[in-house]
Amino acid sequence: MTSRDKLNCLTSTLPADQTGSASPSGDQILQGMTFVAKDNIETADLPTTGGCPFLKDYQPTQDAEVVKRLRKAGATLLGKANMHELGFGVTSNNGGFGPVRNPHNLGHTPGGSSGGTAAAVAGGIVPFGLATDTGGSARIPAAFCGVYGFRPSVGRYPHTGVLPLSPTRDTIGIMARCVADIQVVDQVITAGKDHGQSMNADNLKIGVPRAFFYENLSPGVSEAAQKALATIRSAGVTLIDCEVDRVGELDEAAGFPIALFEARREWTNFLADKGLGSLDDLRAGLASPDVADIFTAMIDEAPIPEAVYLDALNNLRPQLQTSFQQTFAGHGLDAIVFPTVVMTAPPLWEDVTMMHNGETVPVFSTISRNTSPGSVAGIPGLTVPVGQDGAGLPVGLEIDGPAGSDERLLEVGRVLSELFQPVVPPVSP
Repeated sequence: MTSRDKLNCLTSTLPADQTGSASPSGDQILQGMTFVAKDNIETADLPTTGGCPFLKDYQPTQDAEVVKRLRKAGATLLGKANMHELGFGVTSNNGGFGPVRNPHNLGHTPGGSSGGTAAAVAGGIVPFGLATDTGGSARIPAAFCGVYGFRPSVGRYPHTGVLPLSPTRDTIGIMARCVADIQVVDQVITAGKDHGQSMNADNLKIGVPRAFFYENLSPGVSEAAQKALATIRSAGVTLIDCEVDRVGELDEAAGFPIALFEARREWTNFLADKGLGSLDDLRAGLASPDVADIFTAMIDEAPIPEAVYLDALNNLRPQLQTSFQQTFAGHGLDAIVFPTVVMTAPPLWEDVTMMHNGETVPVFSTISRNTSPGSVAGIPGLTVPVGQDGAGLPVGLEIDGPAGSDERLLEVGRVLSELFQPVVPPVSP
């Protein structure tokens, strides 16, 4: 059995071109394929709850545009995937509908907020699934569950029909068990954008930003990352040490003010437009204590002033985007590479604080530390499973590319994916 057969990639069933590669073409290219959609993506035939009991009866009248395009291509929606309530967390410990569990160890989190999609893909239930990503939600769960998770450049995919959070940072993403599948689904969603010619390892130039992104890693992640970098280098890829100037500082200053200001505004408008009540009504209906705490701070205790939001949006975020652009252009890089998350999946029920390298640390900011900057900047990112720690939990490396370089980044990811064995749960279908 080949690794592709073991992964059950949908592209293994597609017709091949003359080179033997899968050739996605035709209106029904996904005929017979099933997928799941995160439960904040609207569907006409199933409720869209956002993982929140308050919205259990919210039934959209039509599919989100991305779901429409996948169905038109022949794909069948198998169901909606559980998530961290309203997308405000990174563990998918859902207080209303129960926790999502990691297929590699049921006592550990799959990550969030798109944990249900990651678990369904990693567990072999579906070949691909839809996620959303505001600060890492398509990449963190994929890394924790040993699959591929893609966050496109902001604006690449239509975002109509998605429950609100932060329009500046939000995008739909894709998870799958091989990069080729993501490429096919991406082409369907983008109405056939060409992914261009194949690439080889020996013509890739990838940056390694050790400052910030490689700091305070858990031993298991550090060891797996260094082995993966050695494998990438030995395959002929040129690795160049680099730095994204002020990345942590700018991300911290811009990220939360943008997300929390926009979340309050967007949810207020959404609830009023749908006749679902007020922001206080929604808060009263929250089932997850950590999410309720965020809403209380967002509404009453520490709402983001408009001046702070506008500075973050119009000044700090552009500075972060410039830092990334200068890093890519200054070294002629195809991408940068770093550990997706600083640790492997922690145990369930740790939603506020947890232990990391002998210290008590905040869960949200620690787990999303490496994924957040690219989200704030709006650039594309792809997490690639590269191994496991000593406990058998998956480790992912993320590659981020320049804004708008999505097709090239996915091809870089496809090349790198060929260097690593699949990370399969101990018991899989």
